[in-house]
Amino acid sequence: MPTIKLSVPHKLGATEAKKRISHLVSDAKSQFSGNVTDVREEWTGNTNQFSFRAMGFTVSGRLDVKETTVDGEISLPFAALPFKGRLEEELNTRARALLA
Repeated sequence: MPTIKLSVPHKLGATEAKKRISHLVSDAKSQFSGNVTDVREEWTGNTNQFSFRAMGFTVSGRLDVKETTVDGEISLPFAALPFKGRLEEELNTRARALLA
């Protein structure tokens, strides 16, 4: 499976960074209404395991909130490979804005 890896630096500390991203996946469901379904999130400490379906594809991943970075790994289906670069760019842009 294609994987997107992110490491977004921040100066917020782990608690504030987690607070800002804690609803990121569920907010995507609201923002993209009918296109995002089957949203599942589970926080264990500062690690979020998530999955959802978007446009018929299952996406899953993990976010690790640290004192100075938020690191993530997102697995995409092979059918989404042509969109990987665009998705990676968009995720980086949104994450940096959220953690600014």
